[in-house]
Amino acid sequence: MRSQRIVSSVVVVCAALLVSACGSKPAPAGVTVSGIEVGRSLAVDKRVAEPTDTFGPADTMYASVATEGSGTATLRAVWTYEGGQMVNESSQTITPSGPAHTEFHVSNPGGWPTGRYRLEVSLNGTPAGSKQVEVK
Repeated sequence: MRSQRIVSSVVVVCAALLVSACGSKPAPAGVTVSGIEVGRSLAVDKRVAEPTDTFGPADTMYASVATEGSGTATLRAVWTYEGGQMVNESSQTITPSGPAHTEFHVSNPGGWPTGRYRLEVSLNGTPAGSKQVEVK
């Protein structure tokens, strides 16, 4: 008799969970960063043509930030040199409706000093990824 009550209780709980799950709506996915690439040039679709992490002093450094999902979001790119010296900071508000790529770039007409540089990308103020590159 006791085992019948336990089985009945389990069936009732499972049925309640099933009914509540069927009635709930999935949460919106929003926008997420799915990748970051850096290189010397971009293709027409804003993807990096040839990814690299090594640059020359006269090169423009391009970054392509891949996102997925839909909605409105703000991407921010911060480029720093060696011990955190700010090189460039920029942001873009995006409204993708599926996979998309957003482009950021930095150039220095006087030439980049040799050393290590870091790109940090944030999405709506939350760190979303980084890349380290070197100028030789």
